[in-house]
Amino acid sequence: MTTKTKEQKDAATAALAGNHGFSLISDKKLLDLYSAMVKCRMIEEHAWDLFGFEGLGGNRDAGPRREAAAVGAAIDLLPGDTVVASRRDLIANFLKGDPLSRLLSPKSVRAAESSLADLLHLAATAAATSRLKKNGKIAAVFLCGESTSSGTWQEALIKAGADRLPILFVRQTNLPDEAQSGMARDFGFPVIPVDGSDVVAVYRVATEAITHARKGNGATLIECVTTRSGDDAETDPILKMEAYLSRKGLFSEKLKRDVAAAFGRELLAAIERAAPARPSKRSKLAAKPKNS
Repeated sequence: MTTKTKEQKDAATAALAGNHGFSLISDKKLLDLYSAMVKCRMIEEHAWDLFGFEGLGGNRDAGPRREAAAVGAAIDLLPGDTVVASRRDLIANFLKGDPLSRLLSPKSVRAAESSLADLLHLAATAAATSRLKKNGKIAAVFLCGESTSSGTWQEALIKAGADRLPILFVRQTNLPDEAQSGMARDFGFPVIPVDGSDVVAVYRVATEAITHARKGNGATLIECVTTRSGDDAETDPILKMEAYLSRKGLFSEKLKRDVAAAFGRELLAAIERAAPARPSKRSKLAAKPKNS
């Protein structure tokens, strides 16, 4: 297996950033990142409570939390950008602006899924149109677990590189070795691994990747790698961000309560519109996300 050294990864990140390094993130943006993750956690947990599935596909305990990867990459996308994600990825679809009542609708939950090939084709078509029109819009693809070594992925990545398409690929995996092997092939654009539980790290890389794409410089693949361990403080994105904000003097328990309480009311109203016949389930709504 061919892998990149830390120096090579750092060089790739620096090249993406235009060799100017990363700019400081404002306190407001840091708080926005935290608030968005809390909301995404609440959506995920209440989708499980209401409908018996995680809302992101698969077993809710099968892998690490995914809020950091989605929020860090999506928070600065613009209304005219195209966001492509699995129908069951409630987090990505919420961040692109889908109404809560639609996300939590039983009818939407039961709707047929698009194939990986269809999702990647949709992103490539939107990106090609944006490149032709030179309108600065991009496509962002959010996928979890799918191997970049599959034929479908390979075709999409090769096309994106050859056509210099303005696409941000965001893939979350808890298999670091797989991410490393995916980097071994040169697709003609940066492939950058990042700690998938660190929203600040994801945001920094995504910001540069989005700027890179808007300027017509082509695609980027961000591999959000998360490893499982017994230490929630190291792997839970929300706990990790709370520790980071605390060091900067920005976090308080009141902040967490206020964010959760305000969004809890909005979430409850959406659930009542989407699933009015589930009063026993609605009673499980909490004023704060679990495990945070």
